[in-house]
Amino acid sequence: MAHCGVASRRASEEIIASGRVSVNGLVVTQPGTKVSLTDTVLFDGKEIHLEEEKRYVLLNKPAGYVCSLQDEKGRPIASELLKDSYSERLYNVGRLDMFSTGLIIFTNDGQFAATLSHPSAELEKEYIVDTSLPLPRGLDKDFMAGVRVDGVFYKCLEAEELNARRMRIVLIEGKNREIRRVFESRNVGIKSLVRVRIGNIGIDGLQTGHFRNLSTKEVQSLLRLCKNTHY
Repeated sequence: MAHCGVASRRASEEIIASGRVSVNGLVVTQPGTKVSLTDTVLFDGKEIHLEEEKRYVLLNKPAGYVCSLQDEKGRPIASELLKDSYSERLYNVGRLDMFSTGLIIFTNDGQFAATLSHPSAELEKEYIVDTSLPLPRGLDKDFMAGVRVDGVFYKCLEAEELNARRMRIVLIEGKNREIRRVFESRNVGIKSLVRVRIGNIGIDGLQTGHFRNLSTKEVQSLLRLCKNTHY
């Protein structure tokens, strides 16, 4: 399913377990079920096929869009911004929460997505955070040393105060809502959170809501940066 551009491997396993996939008319709920090119595989009632062309798209996500295959609350989905330009089914590599903006990659290459999104890749993601109140003294150093919030340990690679209400943060794992949880634990509201870099790919003037294809050189350079590959 990942090679058909449906979703990443991990997300595909969840889709299969939920009973949304059938093979030759029979619902399959066990990941790893073997299929051949002559089998008919349906996802949500629609036949899926191997993608012939791999796509790698960089989007500057606006606020208000969620990064998921579908949303039960009916909120706008980030991939919808791409659907008029690409016939392939593209899915997001990692996530940005609904209220955050900035860079996120979409692809139909399951192996590429799995490599980049796995924590062992230690791929750097850089953010600029603007706060509604002055930054607490020492928050940058505390975040680099490690902060525990509600039993979860958060630690960034780099944190730098740019001014009294702006901080630059670099993560290499990025747990769910990590930056927001750390700032909330210090009673500091975030006015804006923008991801400005993934690996060595910067925002470089890409306007909010706009997107572009990654070049072959950029795709290869991202893979080389991942510590879980021998590229």
